[in-house]
Amino acid sequence: MSDQGKDIETPDPDDSLRTVQTAADAHESYHLTDEEIADFVAALDNEYEDAVIAALHGLSAADIAELFAKLHEEDREKILTRYSTALPPETFTELDPELRRKALSGMDAAQIAALIGEMDSDDALYMIEDLDPVLQKSIIRSLSGRSRVTLEEGLSYPEDSAGRLMQREFVAIPQFWTVGKTIDYMRAAGDELPDDFFDIFVVTPAYRVVGKIPLSRLVRAQRPEKLETLALDETHPIPATMDQEEVAQLFRREDLASAPVIDTDSRVVGVITIDDVVDVIDEEAQEDMLKLGGVGQDDLYSAIFSTTFSRFRWLMVNLVTAILASVVISFFDVTIEKIVALAILMPIVASMGGNAGTQSFTVVVRALATRQLSQANAWRIIWKETLVGTLNGAVFAVLCGAVAALWFSNPLLGVILGSAMIINLFCAGFSGACIPMILHRMGSDPALSSAVFLTTITDVVGFFAFLGLAALFLV
Repeated sequence: MSDQGKDIETPDPDDSLRTVQTAADAHESYHLTDEEIADFVAALDNEYEDAVIAALHGLSAADIAELFAKLHEEDREKILTRYSTALPPETFTELDPELRRKALSGMDAAQIAALIGEMDSDDALYMIEDLDPVLQKSIIRSLSGRSRVTLEEGLSYPEDSAGRLMQREFVAIPQFWTVGKTIDYMRAAGDELPDDFFDIFVVTPAYRVVGKIPLSRLVRAQRPEKLETLALDETHPIPATMDQEEVAQLFRREDLASAPVIDTDSRVVGVITIDDVVDVIDEEAQEDMLKLGGVGQDDLYSAIFSTTFSRFRWLMVNLVTAILASVVISFFDVTIEKIVALAILMPIVASMGGNAGTQSFTVVVRALATRQLSQANAWRIIWKETLVGTLNGAVFAVLCGAVAALWFSNPLLGVILGSAMIINLFCAGFSGACIPMILHRMGSDPALSSAVFLTTITDVVGFFAFLGLAALFLV
């Protein structure tokens, strides 16, 4: 054997264990580093079981979900088949929805039922709501009677509603109880109480909420004092059918930590807490961002063909609008043949209009989503965006017009380019503000639809204004 062969040493499992454990124990940032992920993959590939389990135990559910998302599909399968018992149930609620659906689809109903049996009702519902209906029913049949009723009730509410978001475990106390009795009850209840809660709800015998008391106020009150004599906060009851985006707006506006959810008879049936609302805000923000880019949903982990098809439809719409702009250009083919400079300069007009319009409609779409825009101030916003577009058009008209005049030694060409710039940016500001409002009034999603109409308008107006003025004054 050569000397080179003698230098090769077999990796020591203990070294790998120490490396991965150190990475997990010393992990202080909010995200895993590439080195930590590489160490884990090495332990997984070399089948160092102790090292893998130690790493999983040393990471939070959110960290494991991040690790899971960044691994190759084969490595994910290894974790699910060999080390599923080392995964805390909360890991699955932290996963990307597509990854969660794939992971759970590979398990049998009894395994999933065992996982969600350890969760709060809102997390349990979140786990299974996107699964195949047949698998959902199998999972529900494997649960206890109480959990079965809870999940069936949750699935009966509309998608993205407060009923889907709420947690069924909450603390409701009769209004005639004293502070001391309430505290003693909560101490005795133990595991029957939610893991985390911020307020207790004071209810009538008919289970209608008359107020809520923050825990901080309760523990400072005297034991003999009755709950109804305490200063009860306004409850801001949320109908179970309210859209989750409206729920998030309510929490933001009123600075709530929790709020009761009521049924059609105004009886409390659950509670929504701030941690759930933070997830909703993040989800809605990501959804709006994806729609602005022409992507209906997050497809980072979707199959190639499904991703291709979903994006193909949007690209087809854009192709139609591009053809429309090309038709406008074709009307001036003779003009372009005589003055080649027009072909060089006309993309500038359309591009500047598109960018200016995008700025306007992004602001307006966000204002609509956050309820900062309504009929009361709609015309003020339209006027402002139109004026901003026009002023920017004037500034860039001078800059671009001067460059074009010097470039092609034709001052009139510079004037025409500047004039077209002003016209297009005026239309961009006006259209960027109006289109989202009109679509919103029609019930369409402005985040998804506005870009197509806006791009069409700025391209058509830009090309028509520039080439039309050139045909009038240069040819």
